Amino acid sequence: MEDVVIVGAGVFGLWTAVAALARGRDVLLLERAGPGAGASGGVIGALAPHVPERWNAKKQFQFEALLALGPSLAALEAEAGGSAGYGRIGRLQPLLTPEARAIATRRAGAAVSQWGARARMEILPPDAWPGWMDPAAAPEGMVFDTLTARLDPAATCALLARVVAARGGRLARAEVRGIAPGRVETAEGVIAARRIVVAAGVESFALMAPLLGRLTGQAVKGQALVLDGPAPRSPLLYGDGTYVLPHATGGIAIGATSERVFEVPLGTDALLEATLARARRLCPAIRDLPVRARWAGLRPRALGRDPMLGPLPGAETVLAATGGFKISFGIGQAVGAAVAAMLDGEPPALPKGFAVAAHLAAD
Repeated sequence: MEDVVIVGAGVFGLWTAVAALARGRDVLLLERAGPGAGASGGVIGALAPHVPERWNAKKQFQFEALLALGPSLAALEAEAGGSAGYGRIGRLQPLLTPEARAIATRRAGAAVSQWGARARMEILPPDAWPGWMDPAAAPEGMVFDTLTARLDPAATCALLARVVAARGGRLARAEVRGIAPGRVETAEGVIAARRIVVAAGVESFALMAPLLGRLTGQAVKGQALVLDGPAPRSPLLYGDGTYVLPHATGGIAIGATSERVFEVPLGTDALLEATLARARRLCPAIRDLPVRARWAGLRPRALGRDPMLGPLPGAETVLAATGGFKISFGIGQAVGAAVAAMLDGEPPALPKGFAVAAHLAAD
């Protein structure tokens, strides 16, 4: 019988494996394709904080996770080699109206209270970054925060997979068809397991539905692309729902759409071209750069909007680790540590809204 079987080698599954192995557990990771093959293999990798107003447990959890991520990745890079492409490069957001500037000023004050000396938020003039942020796109100036970071999603998943292997974890290709307490049903047969973690992204909801009595989340399609060109040493931009993100390894990522209704799950279309057009209006430096690659994927959004983590009611040896949606990479290390602790029977150090029961109660 296996000790811990983790279904899915995306960011949540990989971080959980890393943390469980550090606690001395024996871990088998099951993945239909390779590490980061689903939504975790995207191209954006923005690690942006929640706004510092109306502070709550979820925002505190994310804040602490963002601060801890850089040192954690650096330690793993030293252990297993390679790079996650991490950098705490900050973020610029344009301000279009006096009202938007007033809100941003208020939030900058809230950041002083909530972030303290560990990060800051400030208002800059429209021409603060003229070659990067078009002053015409920021008539009331721009917000700059120093907490936002970026990483390369695929490179991060590859790094975590190397760490798992170096620590004695096993990664096997398998198509998982069902789960129940003590057993994982695959196309090749049944695997017995003392503990099971369901971290299969969008597919997690269907796998857990027989145990929970309902689907507890849905797929949200995202489209993004990478422009070919040297990435400047500049903050990432976020405006009009669009990221412009310079990667450490070169190339500038643009995205992403957020589509609850779609016909082609993994195809790109005119919505991505419109996203690129918005990005080029925002950023003069990318207006003539060609497209290197396009990407589309399905991201898991749980019913309660927060990540869904922890034991399933009535099937406590099966744990959920899904629903990160747009914040998975920023909180992945903290999620993995929390789920690994729960595997050892420790109480969850998580916001109440992350519990499976909270999602079952959501409309």
